[in-house]
Amino acid sequence: LGAKTMFATHYHELSALEGAIEGVHNYSISAKKQGGTLVFLRKIVPGSADDSYGIEVAKLAGVPDNVIAKAKTYLNELESGKSELAVEKKVETDQISLADVGSDEVAKRLRALDINSVTPLEALNILSELQQKARG
Repeated sequence: LGAKTMFATHYHELSALEGAIEGVHNYSISAKKQGGTLVFLRKIVPGSADDSYGIEVAKLAGVPDNVIAKAKTYLNELESGKSELAVEKKVETDQISLADVGSDEVAKRLRALDINSVTPLEALNILSELQQKARG
């Protein structure tokens, strides 16, 4: 098939690529709030998520209440634009096509990579390294 998939959480800028790049489609896991509790409906639906569920997922994972409260404070500041952390970012749509890379080394490294055995940080570092090689 030659299909390529990118999976990301909390990287909302990727949602803007649908419509900007041919063939890019967003899908998300359906969820709803019932009485202040988040319920994942275990259903994949077209489109990006209608909300960020990071704080709710942190609660489900047992993150301490004081950390949850601080996260809510930061989120409210960011959403209101009052935080110094609020920064407008431009989404760049220039992409490197793996077909155009012409690097057997990059393709070989990707084929050999066991994605189930690397941490998210290791995966990000590997991706950065491969991107540098692809760019020459």
